[in-house]
Amino acid sequence: MRKDVIIIGAGASGLICAGEAGKRGRSVLVVDHAPKTGSKIRISGGGKCNVTNLYMSEDNYISRNPHFCKSALSRFTPNDVISLLKKHKISLHEKESGQLFCDTSASSVVKLLEAECRNTGVEISLNCPVVEIRKDGDFVITTQNGVYRARSLVIATGGLSWPKIGASDLGFRIAEQFGINRIPPRPGLVPLIISSKERGFFKDLSGISFNAAVSRGSISFSGSVLFTHRGLSGPAVLQISSYWDKGDILCVDLLPGTDTLDLLQSNRRSRKEMHTLLSRFLPSRFIHAWCGKYLQTKPLCQFTEKELLEAARKLRAWQIEPAGTEGYVSAEVTVGGIDTHEVSSKTMESKKIPGLFFTGEVLDVTGHLGGYNLHWAWASGHAAGQYV
Repeated sequence: MRKDVIIIGAGASGLICAGEAGKRGRSVLVVDHAPKTGSKIRISGGGKCNVTNLYMSEDNYISRNPHFCKSALSRFTPNDVISLLKKHKISLHEKESGQLFCDTSASSVVKLLEAECRNTGVEISLNCPVVEIRKDGDFVITTQNGVYRARSLVIATGGLSWPKIGASDLGFRIAEQFGINRIPPRPGLVPLIISSKERGFFKDLSGISFNAAVSRGSISFSGSVLFTHRGLSGPAVLQISSYWDKGDILCVDLLPGTDTLDLLQSNRRSRKEMHTLLSRFLPSRFIHAWCGKYLQTKPLCQFTEKELLEAARKLRAWQIEPAGTEGYVSAEVTVGGIDTHEVSSKTMESKKIPGLFFTGEVLDVTGHLGGYNLHWAWASGHAAGQYV
């Protein structure tokens, strides 16, 4: 069978690309090894799907080529996402920091994409693993369901995160086959684990959460920090994890927005224990354990000025050296991927291999938490759909 376009991957970027190409009169086939379309969409946002973010900016993305995402983002904006969902009568609500979620379940977004494809004549073949790809003018894609040919081939296979719902390295292997460079991938938006030497302290505090600012060098995120039996999670930790490399030390400001030294000095005549004062701002069980480990246990009035300075420093910059991450099994995204220096930012087409396109998470473009990754899938898929 011959088509104008074959798309490998029936996720967000693959399906929106297919629909856009179909609108242009292209004959399109989408193949996917999974039994259902949009597997990752269905579980995103706790099943409510964080479809985009009102405060979209290239600053919300990580890439070795930081300007690459600008073109696609400018041509498919949050307003375009909102309009598409309104067309299908899907209402939205805003949560913190501009995050837009569906009022209904995430599956309504998948149905929207399927309808867009159906209405433009796109064919979708599921349970259809790819066996081999070669190029002899056309791309020839051998699958377990048959052999297909196309002038344009779109790799929308996603990254390595969530292997339990079918994530694989297929997109990276295809890029390698055609000599396209890859930025080494690693888990992103992922909980961090602590060395076995320190794990007892963290395990005893498992389930406690509070707001803090977590930094790696000059990069900092504020939000909830959650103790787990293996280490740390929560939005602030997930955000910083995308920037963390093994050996990096994280600094945690336990009282962001507070003049910590002034707080301590204004209470220096108190006979209260340090942890009693700080429990006004932090969970009592946490700060009692933290003070016991990192500060002297004695009344505030017995601290010298030097000791108060040191206590304030530790509260502003509690240093933690993670041992690693929980890996792709818990990661929301993959950091790294297809080198975007080798891909057109306008069309998503390979600069080396005419007719070969890459969209979505398989590319070295990774968004922050808050709807940015799904929006990248929309924007990059939409961009490719105009040119395949």
